[in-house]
Amino acid sequence: MRSLRTLLATRLRAPDSVSPAGGSALTSEESYRTETRAELLNETLQVANYSAVTHVVVVFALAYMFWDTASHIYLAGLMAAISLIVAATLFTTWYYRNTFRSEVTETAVRHGEWISKGLALALGLTWATMPAILIPPSDGGHRMLAVAVTAGLISDAYVVGPFFSVALLLAGPIVAGGFIGLAGCEAPFGAYVSVMLAVYALFVCFSVRRMAILSYQRIWHRVVVQHQGETIGLLLNDFEEGASDWLWETDPEGRLRHVPARMAATLSHDPAALRGVTLLAILRGKGDAGQRDAGAAAVLAAMAARAAFRDHAVRVTTADGTRWWSLNGKPAFDRHGNFLGYRGVGSDTTISREAQARIAFLAGHDTLTGLPNRAAFQDAIHDVCRERGGEPGGPLGTGGPDVGTTLLCLDLDGFKAVNDSRGHAVGDQLLADVAQQLTRLTEARARTFRLGGDEFAILLPDQAGEDAERLARQVIAELRRPYQIRDAHLEIGVSIGIAHAPRDAQDPASLLSRADLALYSAKAAGKGCWRRFEMSLEDRGLRQRQLDQDMRTALRAGEMVLHYQPLIDLRSERVVGFEALLRWHRPEEGWISPAEIIAIAEGTGFIVEIGRWALARACTDALAWPGLRVAVNISSIHVRGLDFHDEVARILRETGLPPENLEIEITESVLLDREAEVLTNLKRLRALGVRIALDDFGTGYSSLSYLTDFPFDKVKVDRSFVRDLQFRPEKIAVVEAIATMARALSMDVTVEGVETRQQEAVLRHKHCGTAQGFLYSPARPASEIAELIRRLDARKASVA
Repeated sequence: MRSLRTLLATRLRAPDSVSPAGGSALTSEESYRTETRAELLNETLQVANYSAVTHVVVVFALAYMFWDTASHIYLAGLMAAISLIVAATLFTTWYYRNTFRSEVTETAVRHGEWISKGLALALGLTWATMPAILIPPSDGGHRMLAVAVTAGLISDAYVVGPFFSVALLLAGPIVAGGFIGLAGCEAPFGAYVSVMLAVYALFVCFSVRRMAILSYQRIWHRVVVQHQGETIGLLLNDFEEGASDWLWETDPEGRLRHVPARMAATLSHDPAALRGVTLLAILRGKGDAGQRDAGAAAVLAAMAARAAFRDHAVRVTTADGTRWWSLNGKPAFDRHGNFLGYRGVGSDTTISREAQARIAFLAGHDTLTGLPNRAAFQDAIHDVCRERGGEPGGPLGTGGPDVGTTLLCLDLDGFKAVNDSRGHAVGDQLLADVAQQLTRLTEARARTFRLGGDEFAILLPDQAGEDAERLARQVIAELRRPYQIRDAHLEIGVSIGIAHAPRDAQDPASLLSRADLALYSAKAAGKGCWRRFEMSLEDRGLRQRQLDQDMRTALRAGEMVLHYQPLIDLRSERVVGFEALLRWHRPEEGWISPAEIIAIAEGTGFIVEIGRWALARACTDALAWPGLRVAVNISSIHVRGLDFHDEVARILRETGLPPENLEIEITESVLLDREAEVLTNLKRLRALGVRIALDDFGTGYSSLSYLTDFPFDKVKVDRSFVRDLQFRPEKIAVVEAIATMARALSMDVTVEGVETRQQEAVLRHKHCGTAQGFLYSPARPASEIAELIRRLDARKASVA
């Protein structure tokens, strides 16, 4: 609607220029001036028809009255001259009327003005002879008659008054002729009449001049208004045809006088059917009852008070569904203050409102599942903590400390494996199905959010603690059920962490953090279960953060070291290499468990820096053990790095260790993604001569397909299969199967955790290659390796 007002204002201030025939483009003002002059000329020529007939009548009447006293030749010549000039005037009038009816041009107007001036001058000069010739010799009666005719001819200047120059050319010669005629009269008649004639001539001159100015202004304004009216009409027609807005108008009784097609179309009616219907009836009949107070009622109230209104949104229900109007209106009054009705602009804003609603929905909802997203969750958890602020059982927690709002943080177990193996399309459908299940379980009592990836959250308000635990058990049981997506039969699980507001936390960050700590505890407990937040978890989180900070400092300060555990060939009982194991002695605590260190470092990504340091340190230490290999465990995060191969090659080059003396141990989790970068790195390392070992084989996600995707140099049997080996036939069978498979694939087998001679004997009998464990030695510092080798060799000799 603003664009319409702007366009009208622009067009009214500066209408389009026009191009006269045979000329350059005119500005708007020049165009107006040309049309005004054309209208002046047209009016002058129209009146000239009547004036011409009058001149003919006057000249013949004058000839008749002076026929006995004046020269017959002069009178006959006067009649002929006037008749010819009048004929020329009538022809000019006819010609230019037809010309202006087809097109107004600057050239035609200019020619018409010159011809009018010429005709006026010819007529004035011709009539000027009459007083000069007839007044002096005439008697008193005829003299007064000639003076009267002269005065009447001078007043004819009013007829051609719109053009002052034409009037001057007509009356000027006649006035001069009158003075000449009066000059030939005896005194004092000639002098007195001359004075009166001068006064009369001046009066006519100034009057005609004033009339010419007023006529020009009148016609100028008429031309401008006409142009502006045409422009407004054209713009309004274009506006109604091409714009989404429409114009409406009512009479004093509120009945529609102008019903645009677009307005009628939104109501599914014909415009003619709505003409005469009151806007009040339309809004009352079509307005949505729930929105009438805010929209239609505001419009109706403004119209009842005869007040202007602007941008009122009105919801109308039609046969094609709900539509939205935006209405502007203003009362109209005549110059006497009488109310004429309303005029305004309306528009159908349905599409824009739907788009705004869609944008607002997307801003607060997840597009895949339709659940509220993380942004909506943040708003909701802030509201919860604001309501639950203060002491437990505060303003809204009137049921005691166990009644409040409970936050459940959910993380799907096994989703990543499904997403990687089945593809993202199946993974997305699985997430959508999970969202439907959660919505069904929580619809009547809680709000469910998708935080991102396979993470969800549930806010359970005004429920006791056991209600949250009951819901957690239901969610775990339901999400464990198999899913059938396309041709895939999928099974996943869920781990849940629970925190309560205000008992566990009273601010959003703390509440979410403590629910996350409970979630980590559930996953550490074996997944597929729920855990409630306890203060011990907070202490554990604080310890993890402190250890993360301290281990970074320890690595830079050289406080972290590598210890080495020997690898023994079961056939020759000789040392064939060592496995590097991370050790950290924390001054205020002592030795820290490597499992604790590695778990924290993998969570923060610091494990990459530790792995880079361990590789360099182990290769340097191994230079002192000619002919022996050193095995280094590398995190899956580190192996996935695009520059991992280049990094290992650089360390070997800088330390001088032969590539065949280095063995990289990786876990099966590295191969879960089957990423091209991982296999490329491993193949390039093998081509370099570095050995690759699969650690902890037989646990986790063990799959024989890994061994076909990449031919490892060695597999390591986890220590869990060695414990109670001599008393558990099924474990012996597993170890034997692994050893048989490895030999068939030309791979070595190393068994971890060997602690007794009986275990060693069984493994040797099952043709396992190498072993490590406390039976031979725990991991020792690099400074003790030479002595350890001598001791183990001496042990072999004593046994022999």
